[in-house]
Amino acid sequence: MRKVYVCSPYRGNVERNVCNARRYCRMAVDEGFVPVAPHIYFTQFLDDSVEKERKAGIEAGIQLMLECDEVWVFGEPTEGMRQEIECAESHGMKIVMRTCNC
Repeated sequence: MRKVYVCSPYRGNVERNVCNARRYCRMAVDEGFVPVAPHIYFTQFLDDSVEKERKAGIEAGIQLMLECDEVWVFGEPTEGMRQEIECAESHGMKIVMRTCNC
């Protein structure tokens, strides 16, 4: 199966944003992809409010992203999302702007 990186907001309304990311992952599975959404699970053991841990999470997420076939972007890009998008662009990855009617 092809892997897709789910690039969506985390900060702000964290509860809503995590719920949305879960929906995006479900959508990916329904479309035949393996979703990769590190902001859902890295935040289980890294504290996003601690800059060093946030940076480690973003860097680790980017490493996972580079293993994916596509990057799906949902919502208005945040600072962290922009880093991911810029990296994907610099590596010539396919970037798809998505919406979800899930």
